[in-house]
Amino acid sequence: MTEEQTTQPENPQERDKVISFQLNVPTVDLQQLKVQPEALALVPLRVALEYSVLPLTLENNTLTVVADYPDDLHIIDHLTTLTNKQIKTVIPLRGYLRDAITSHYATTDQGAQTLMDILDSVHLTTMSEEATGLEEAASEAPIVRAVDWILTQAVKERASDIHIVPEETVLKVRYRIDGVLHDSASLPIAVLSPILTRLKILADMNIAERRRAQDGSFTDHLAGKEIDFRVATIGTNWGESAVLRVLDKSFNLFQLDQIGMPPYLREKYETSLASPFGMIIISGPTGSGKTTTLYASLLKLDAKERNIMSIEDPIEYKFDGVRQIQVNFTAGINFASGLRACMRMDPDVILVGEIRDAETAQTAVTAALTGHLVLTSLHANDAVGALVRLMDLGVEPFLVTSAVVATASQRLVRRVCTKCGELKKASLADIAAYKQVTGEEEEEFHYGTGCDYCGFTGYRGRIGAFELLPVTDAIRSLISRRAGSSEIRAQAQEDGMLPMLHHGMSLAKEGVTTPGEVTRNVFTIG
Repeated sequence: MTEEQTTQPENPQERDKVISFQLNVPTVDLQQLKVQPEALALVPLRVALEYSVLPLTLENNTLTVVADYPDDLHIIDHLTTLTNKQIKTVIPLRGYLRDAITSHYATTDQGAQTLMDILDSVHLTTMSEEATGLEEAASEAPIVRAVDWILTQAVKERASDIHIVPEETVLKVRYRIDGVLHDSASLPIAVLSPILTRLKILADMNIAERRRAQDGSFTDHLAGKEIDFRVATIGTNWGESAVLRVLDKSFNLFQLDQIGMPPYLREKYETSLASPFGMIIISGPTGSGKTTTLYASLLKLDAKERNIMSIEDPIEYKFDGVRQIQVNFTAGINFASGLRACMRMDPDVILVGEIRDAETAQTAVTAALTGHLVLTSLHANDAVGALVRLMDLGVEPFLVTSAVVATASQRLVRRVCTKCGELKKASLADIAAYKQVTGEEEEEFHYGTGCDYCGFTGYRGRIGAFELLPVTDAIRSLISRRAGSSEIRAQAQEDGMLPMLHHGMSLAKEGVTTPGEVTRNVFTIG
């Protein structure tokens, strides 16, 4: 190849469109690539970088590659000889191909190959399935290094969860990053038992039990940080599966003005927080950021002048000046009993990590009615649903009206990457979704084109979409007569509540996220 070929043209997208038309070669959007690992495995990284090609798919005997120079017969001939496949080329759009090559090989080929290199010396065929044999295998240096690599890579890639997923012939390692699962590596299924045994040893779990669900935790120092891992395992049809929650203890807690609450809503929420007693409920599904909002609320309260206590499962982050109690079922401490113990310690504010059952709900309401400010979370679909859910747990309506000051609901949406985000013509679906919620015509939104900083996803980080329902006299009247959720919601909106969808779409209009991301994550039922 000539020196001219190895440099990026000044306007590669325009050049690619011209070449696509001239050569009748299709194009592919680099931001939307779905690369098959088996295709990537056919071409070494050094060859991909040398010829500026990215293997995309393998179908029958045809290897499709994204190529900056799709008409270069020398490259096509070399790839044909190397892979023993017919080569089909497509032209990249939106982003530089070299960046995409580096990213995809880093997360698949290099990652999997690094693990395979580590595991090469493990004697998989002679490994015993007995507990003693598994423990010995799990203590071998290659398995220890492999598990360390999986954990370290998760921290480097900002993963919130690690999934160890057995399939029929392979073991997949997947990371949840900004709420979305990504494949990291595919390993031989034979390493499943030693890897899980190693994790169970770290988490002080029973290594001989592979059918029943177990959970445990451990702390490690990785990438210069102290990280807590919560481990859960359960038997599946292809073998035991594990999920690890990653908790970075060096993580800086968010203030209320950093989690995405708009000023008009934050002002009302802070007014609720100023109440000397009562209950404030944060609702939403698992992974919607409820704990982050509760912690941000604690930071807003003055721990020097108030006695603040919490009962949590688990204690994710430690606060100065807050006495935190860990749920411990072995010691007889659950949310209800822990809350009753807190009430005997002269508290001003009590944080209850989650209301899961009728006993905890009744105890929390009692605490709110006896001079304490109670902050808690509840699994409910929206702010109105939190009130209905409380009554479903057996709390009488007259107690709900007396105890609850406000309920909030939230979802997390991905932020458009600040490095590669740019204003673009929106898809018809995004235009229609935005208009349906806001009634406004908007044809352009910010989208990430994909870069190294965001891992070619177009998104990096997340922000909350919120709704807040202060319990007004009109709402209390509806609760007292057990009105339906639709009637309460209509009254709440008449009182000024803006639904989460409206807040989400306002974030899209500001260029923080996209309408598609809002409709994917922010929804209500009923």
